[in-house]
Amino acid sequence: MTDATAQPIPKKNDGNLFQKLELDTRLLGMIGALIILCIGFNFFTDGRFLTPRNIFNLTIQTVSVAIMACGMVFVIVNRHIDLSVGALLATTSAVMAMMQTQILPNVVGLGLGHPMIWILTVIVGLAVGTLIGAFQGWMIGYLTIPAFIVTLGGFLVWRNVAWYLTSGQTIGPLDNTFLMFGGTNGTLGANWSWAFAALACVGALWALWSARRAKAAHDFPVKPLWAELTLSGVVIAAIVGFIAVLNAYHIPTRRLERMFEDRGEVMPEGLTVGYGLPVSVLILIVVAVTMTIVAKRTRFGRYIFATGGNPDAAELSGINTRRLTVKIFALMGFLCALSAIVASARLSNHTNDIGTLDELRVIAAAVIGGTALAGGFGTIYGAIIGALIMQSLQSGMAMVGVDAPFQNIVVGTVLVLAVFIDIVYRKRVGAK
Repeated sequence: MTDATAQPIPKKNDGNLFQKLELDTRLLGMIGALIILCIGFNFFTDGRFLTPRNIFNLTIQTVSVAIMACGMVFVIVNRHIDLSVGALLATTSAVMAMMQTQILPNVVGLGLGHPMIWILTVIVGLAVGTLIGAFQGWMIGYLTIPAFIVTLGGFLVWRNVAWYLTSGQTIGPLDNTFLMFGGTNGTLGANWSWAFAALACVGALWALWSARRAKAAHDFPVKPLWAELTLSGVVIAAIVGFIAVLNAYHIPTRRLERMFEDRGEVMPEGLTVGYGLPVSVLILIVVAVTMTIVAKRTRFGRYIFATGGNPDAAELSGINTRRLTVKIFALMGFLCALSAIVASARLSNHTNDIGTLDELRVIAAAVIGGTALAGGFGTIYGAIIGALIMQSLQSGMAMVGVDAPFQNIVVGTVLVLAVFIDIVYRKRVGAK
């Protein structure tokens, strides 16, 4: 008698094209919606929406919300919510603005432009955000106060703490090196952007083929070779195309002339230089890759999804769900501070209304990206695409000339529709 357990898993991969490529249909739906949205706005704006300049601006405008949306995925997957992210961004932005303009120059004695100013500012800002997040997580996990109430209180508290820290004033100008985190003031340039594209392509191919080898080593079904090559080609084309578009947006001639003048040089006639990949987008990429690895390859990530799927079973299995909650909200606070760095650097100063309504945009991005409000499921890449859809929708409507109140009506409608579609999808696939 043959032992059935010794039989290798059949290496069959029947089905349609998408099934053979093992592509997430929800991901394809989001990408399709984004493409339709962009083509539609490009038509109504007479081709202005898909220009390199607008795509460049769209990417740097998306970064701040997308970074926080990555953290919100973990929060929602764990069956919580965080309504304080926009206010926490404002508080950490205010702390960092005061550090640069008041505390470090006047109290510590570091002169303006000192190389340690931006380093100390970033360290303090990230530490403050992490501590506030951990404090909120402690109240939720150990005092068992509902996350909705704790973060709603945080929404009111931290927004006004930011106001008192700056007396409601706009604080600036910020340190020149710090401003590089914002986008237009800090890019890799065309050559370094192509170098990054090459490294990204190599890394993506290594990840795809390593996953294939791991499956084959354990006798799991693998995609046909042609499907693997097709997927690799699509990934490479996406990376190269994205960098090519960013490099196609050239630095204005007058600004380029000033850059040469500052170095005591004369700009060669007819010279054009592309902006390349913004530093803020590079930060988002690093955050996305790191969070994806944490979600899929670490004990912390597995605990988050296990607890979100069934909190009682997770606790009975030995997971310290209270401490896990503190860690999740501490991570959320850290990402809020990181977003504050990007947002304030992009604006070149701290303003009293920075981060206003970001809590709604972040939650909407995570939900539109497929994160289940019931917990247990969510993806980092989905949240980023959701943030890009949100920003594309708002930017496109602004370019078309839609009034701000109606923009919020559309965004709210899209959010409700996205949740409804997610519910229908889960019923069809038999998800709970």
